[in-house]
Amino acid sequence: MELRHLRYFLVVAEEQHFTRAAERLGMQQPPLSHQIRLLEQELGFELFRRHPKGADLTAGGKVFLEEAKTILRSVDVASQKAARAAQGFAGTISIGFTSSAAAHPLIPGIIRAYREAYPGVHMALTEANAAELTEDVMHGKVDMGFLRQPVAQPQGIAFHELLEEEMLLILPMGHPLLASSPGRGKRAATAAAGDDMPLVSLKALAEEEFILVRRHGAPGMYSNLIAACENAGFTPKIALEIDRMLTNISLVAAGVGISVVPASMKSFHRESVVYCRVKDARPSLLAPINLVCRAGPAEPTQQNFLQLARSFAGRAKA
Repeated sequence: MELRHLRYFLVVAEEQHFTRAAERLGMQQPPLSHQIRLLEQELGFELFRRHPKGADLTAGGKVFLEEAKTILRSVDVASQKAARAAQGFAGTISIGFTSSAAAHPLIPGIIRAYREAYPGVHMALTEANAAELTEDVMHGKVDMGFLRQPVAQPQGIAFHELLEEEMLLILPMGHPLLASSPGRGKRAATAAAGDDMPLVSLKALAEEEFILVRRHGAPGMYSNLIAACENAGFTPKIALEIDRMLTNISLVAAGVGISVVPASMKSFHRESVVYCRVKDARPSLLAPINLVCRAGPAEPTQQNFLQLARSFAGRAKA
């Protein structure tokens, strides 16, 4: 039994006439009658009582009609659901993020835009550090993740850089370096060039103690800072290593040491710390935002998310 047989049967039942049904189906009447006969033979009973004026449903035909309608409705619903899934409008997606990446307005903006564009997709969110996120994506525990600098380049994993921003120095309020820094006493609302944010030379930090994210959690930014300090003539003193970048801001506020963070995090603890721009850093202290995912073919939900993230990031750069 084929679906077309059910559709032929449904039209004949509605028209109660084989010739009119054939015209509606765009076919000749004899082939239609033949197909209905084949269906009746397969079922083992007649569906229609044929007469000169048309065709009436038999008792068995009336019951079969309701079942045929149910089957065809189910097929239509299944087709619609499958089409939505194939286009990425239905399904599930799991997104991870690091705390420092999520602090940038780009990330909540992307997530919100995706939820609005694809309300039929269930989204699961989880927080982890960059190393954990990369592992989770590699093993299929998470579909995609937002992180700063890649911690490794495992085979089969792709990193898509969405943007790059400046790293800022954090000093506790009242730190001696602020007394002689350009723009002292002022905390600008942005980290754009030309603002009145204090400007501190990297060489002036030779005797300071740094609070940094553990090397395994953010090796790229960690390594860049170490390299920049060594190029400035000193090896930085590490007072403490922590797991999350948000924590080091709190510890700077507590007077434990100094640190550097992406510019998008400069709204935290502004009553007790001062964010400063750094000059003379080689290499430049920059913090990218990357979207990590598995390389190769992806589910439609993931393809849509990556496309939206790239588009959103492109508008943010403009």
